[in-house]
Amino acid sequence: MTELTSLTLAEARDGLRGRRFSALEITDAHIAAIEKARALNAFIAETPDVARQMAKASDERLAAGQGGPLEGVPLGIKDLFCTKGTQTTAGSRILKGFVPHYESTVTSQLWRDGAVMLGKLNLDEFAMGSSNETSAYGPVKSPWRRPGSNADLVPGGSSGGSAAAVAARLCLGATATDTGGSIRQPAAFTGTVGIKPTYGRCSRWGVVAFASSLDQAGPIARTVQDAAIMLRSMAGHDPKDTTSADIAVPDFEAAVSRGVKGLKIGIPKEYRVEGMPAEIERLWAEGAAWLRDAGAEIVEVSLPNTHYALPAYYIVAPAEASSNLARYDGVRYGLRVPGKDIVEMYEKTRAEGFGKEVKRRIMIGTYVLSAGYYDAYYVRAQKIRTLIRRDFEAVYAQGVDAILTPATPSAAFGLAEMATASPVEMYLNDVFTVTVNMAGLPGISVPAGTDASGLPLGLQLIGRPFDEETLFAAAGAIEKAAGRAELPAAWWA
Repeated sequence: MTELTSLTLAEARDGLRGRRFSALEITDAHIAAIEKARALNAFIAETPDVARQMAKASDERLAAGQGGPLEGVPLGIKDLFCTKGTQTTAGSRILKGFVPHYESTVTSQLWRDGAVMLGKLNLDEFAMGSSNETSAYGPVKSPWRRPGSNADLVPGGSSGGSAAAVAARLCLGATATDTGGSIRQPAAFTGTVGIKPTYGRCSRWGVVAFASSLDQAGPIARTVQDAAIMLRSMAGHDPKDTTSADIAVPDFEAAVSRGVKGLKIGIPKEYRVEGMPAEIERLWAEGAAWLRDAGAEIVEVSLPNTHYALPAYYIVAPAEASSNLARYDGVRYGLRVPGKDIVEMYEKTRAEGFGKEVKRRIMIGTYVLSAGYYDAYYVRAQKIRTLIRRDFEAVYAQGVDAILTPATPSAAFGLAEMATASPVEMYLNDVFTVTVNMAGLPGISVPAGTDASGLPLGLQLIGRPFDEETLFAAAGAIEKAAGRAELPAAWWA
């Protein structure tokens, strides 16, 4: 049964359609793998009974020749997506015990297409973090380790549970969300593929909000093809989300093998940041050479406002978080800590329910939105955001089809390694990814090599609005040249 967990999503889909194994068999194999991998803490909630019921229903549909695009495929769901009848916590104590009576649009579309839910995946609290160490349910451990070392590594964040579960062969793919890099950074850290689609491509309805103008759902999977298959099911217009784009969803899977001949790929000079490791620089150059060899034209481009992106992001995102998280007060759902009056109940509930990083960002956001500081900080950050978007528009107006950059400034670091660092040092993990969210563009991270310790490194491709197809084509070319990333040995089993 273990060989079933080593299949790619595409291989499993084809095997299920060919009746080479049943949905229940592949689901049971993943349930067994999850039980053996609890040391990774990738799941907040396991749902084996729900999974088996869904798998049996899939087998019935497959037998009748009525299987959907994901029929019988076992997936993990980031615990930021509301799931009807299953607890949704957003990785926070303040939502412990919250069981939605409704389903998020993204997950409902996955179930519509026949996917099977294995459980809810761990994450940084309210998706605020770059290492999956801020979860109220404990940190997630990466399935990767440095050769000869037993030291635990972080899987990245906030979608660390999703990335760890996919890399550890606990699910064939996972939903994730990206506000400033929370799909692409953990994908790069774990040797998986993660795509943050264009803002509006996937509905945000039923996804617990962090920063509403930046949040976007997307998949993490083991191959570019697998990510393309998942995104097609996840994407689509949703009238319940006013930011959802009414644009047709193309066949992303068909684009993977399209090739890059004739494409113009930009290399932004501003992404050569001070102190960037030589191995990241070498990988970046190698990625450009692979694309050139595959028929693309490589050109240097300029994105002059890039160095303002990180500080502007850490004004806009906390401001929106401060507003969004005001709804958690202990009155209607989740944790309630009694007080002598309603004000004290609010104070005690929020003090006990929110973790340190969430409180920090709420306070920053409240400050920049306060009278006297709104124009000085928030308004200026939004103006910078416009300049960042115009930088990309100017590059694409020159005929550039996609932009190639590193995905992260380093490989994964050790668990608790950044505990004594300042929050700003942790925030620097997002230096290559936040521009994509600020501009609302699509971005994909694809495994492209390893560092000197043998840990995965990823390359990022940034595309034009709603042109994920070109990203899949270019990512497919990099994956073909680099070879599919090897999965880590199952030391946890």
